[in-house]
Amino acid sequence: MKFVFYTAPWVIRISCGSRVNVRTLPTNTLWYKDFAYTGGIPTNSTAKVYVAPPLKTLRYFPLSEGPNNCYNIKKVPRGRYSVRVFFGLVAHHDPDPNFDNEPLFDISVEGTQIYSLQSGWSNHEDQVFTEAQVFLTDGTASICFHSTGHGDPAILSIEILEVADRAYYFGPEWGEGVILRTVTRLSCGNGKSKFDVDYSGDRWGGDRLWSRMTTFGQSSDKAISTETSIKKASNAPNFYPEALYQTALVSTDSQLDLAYTMDVDPHKNYSIWLHFAEIDVSVTDVGQRIFDILINGDVIFDEVDITKMSGDRYTALVLNTTVPVNGER
Repeated sequence: MKFVFYTAPWVIRISCGSRVNVRTLPTNTLWYKDFAYTGGIPTNSTAKVYVAPPLKTLRYFPLSEGPNNCYNIKKVPRGRYSVRVFFGLVAHHDPDPNFDNEPLFDISVEGTQIYSLQSGWSNHEDQVFTEAQVFLTDGTASICFHSTGHGDPAILSIEILEVADRAYYFGPEWGEGVILRTVTRLSCGNGKSKFDVDYSGDRWGGDRLWSRMTTFGQSSDKAISTETSIKKASNAPNFYPEALYQTALVSTDSQLDLAYTMDVDPHKNYSIWLHFAEIDVSVTDVGQRIFDILINGDVIFDEVDITKMSGDRYTALVLNTTVPVNGER
C-alpha cells in the first residue's frame, strides 16, 4: 500500500485596510492585517455579494498618489500560485450607495496586465474579483492597480494560495513564463455558486469559485443530480471536487443540442476545460449517449461517449483544449 503525503499549501490572505488580523465565518479563515502596500488610504467598505469575503475595510488609491499603486509581498516561496484580488466600494453614509460611481481600473500581476474592470461589476458575483495562476520565482508577489481616470482603485482583499506546480497544464507552450487568468468556472445544474470549500474540495485545488449555471436557456435542458460517489475526481494536479460532477444539465427530447455563448476579450488564446460524469439513470451502458463538442463552429471533440472514455458510469472525465479567439465570443 502506498501513502502520499502533502504539506499544507503556502497561503497568505490580506484584509486590505484592516489594522488588525481578521477571521471570517463560516470557515474561520485568517486574513492578515493590511501590509506591503505602496500607498493608498484605508477606509470602510460596503456590503458585497455572496462570493466576496465578509470583510469590513478596504484600501483605495487616490489618483493624486499617482496612476499606479501596488502590493509587493515578500518572502513568497518559489512555486505556482493562485493570486486572487477582490474589489471593493468605499462605504457611504447613505445606506443605499450609488453604484454608478464604481471605480474602473486595470490590474497586473508580476508586471503583466490580467484584467480591466467593466462598468456594472459590483452587481455581478463573478465580476467582484479577478484571479490568475502564476509562477512566482523571485521571492516576491507584485500586484498593481492602474487608474483609468474613472474612480480610485479600491481593493477589498488579496489572496495568494499555492497550487500544484502542474495545475492546469495545457500543452507544450505551458511554462513558468505563462500566466493563466480565470475567465469563469461554471457548475451546471447547480442552483448556487460555490467555492471548493463548499464542495469539500481538496485544499491543493485552490478555493475556486464555481458559478451557478441552472440552464442553457430556451427550454433546451433539464437539471439532474446524484448522491452517488464519483470515481476519479479530486485527482492531482487539479484536484477538482467530487461534488462538481454530481450535478449536470442534459438535453431534452424537444431540443437535443445544448449551446452556451460567452463574451471574452478578443485576440487571445483560451484554455477550455470540460467536466463530465455519466450520472443520468437512463444511461446504463456504453454507446447510449454519444455527442460532438463544437467550439465556435469547429468540431473539437467528436463522438464523445462519457461512459466509455471515463471507464464507467459515475466516473469523472475531463477534456481540455486551447483555442484562439479573434472576435469577442
